[in-house]
Amino acid sequence: MQSTTVQALRHALPYLEHYRGKLFVIKCGGEALEHPAHLASLIEQIAVLHQLGIQIALVHGGGPQATQLAKILGREPTFVDGRRVTTPEALESTIMAINGLAQATLLAAARKQNLPAIGLSGIDHGIIQATKRPPIKTSLGITDFGLVGDIQAVNCVPLKNLIANQAIPFISPISADSEGQILNINADDVAAQIALALGATKLILITTPRGILSDPQDQNSLISQLTLSELDHLQQSGTISTGMLPKSKAIRTALENRVERVHVISYQFPDSILTEVFTNEGCGTLILNE
Repeated sequence: MQSTTVQALRHALPYLEHYRGKLFVIKCGGEALEHPAHLASLIEQIAVLHQLGIQIALVHGGGPQATQLAKILGREPTFVDGRRVTTPEALESTIMAINGLAQATLLAAARKQNLPAIGLSGIDHGIIQATKRPPIKTSLGITDFGLVGDIQAVNCVPLKNLIANQAIPFISPISADSEGQILNINADDVAAQIALALGATKLILITTPRGILSDPQDQNSLISQLTLSELDHLQQSGTISTGMLPKSKAIRTALENRVERVHVISYQFPDSILTEVFTNEGCGTLILNE
């Protein structure tokens, strides 16, 4: 009788052959960093992909860490439509949390797996070229998000050089404009732009819910597959709201610019990356262009 392991390898083989030498951009939210066992599992799975010849660039957030630090410093964070309003004071705590605590936590986990990770931010070598976002229309009217950046271009040369030398860049979304003004940028936006700049095959967004849910209050209402038009319908109906709105924008950016597939998965699901990539069933939500 064929063993379960052998069956799994047979099922995974076509995926291994297809993805060897391809590049995945993985975005890890700060929520996963608060759970050492889940974080260790994610990094271990990234190590497996790396060993199988799949190139990786990881973009990380640090929202929960920034919020916690701001509150410790007596600064109550403000959000509009799922995005952080970044005052000069909020920027200080955000930099400390994301470039400091969040990135160091990830790099330490990678060190344990002997993963050749190198920590960077959007500021390094001008990887992310940004300008300050002007006031924009939101659900609350015209909103000034403060020291928040919009991405103008991505300098992917340093990332390509690292990847060509078998390193894995771990990239913080903290960036700057041409005058050196530091800007906070949503990590989902950064991941999408880096994915298209590097010609990634996949963009994988790792979050808390299992994927995109038809009922945000019901974890069992997972939608396994969506098209962009179906994603729009969910947004228009209010099913996608608050923190999922930036992810929806990032998904559209990636798929409309030749990234083949976007996946939304949970760090809480066992072996979520490997299950999503190497099985027909997956474990989260796969989003495709029309």
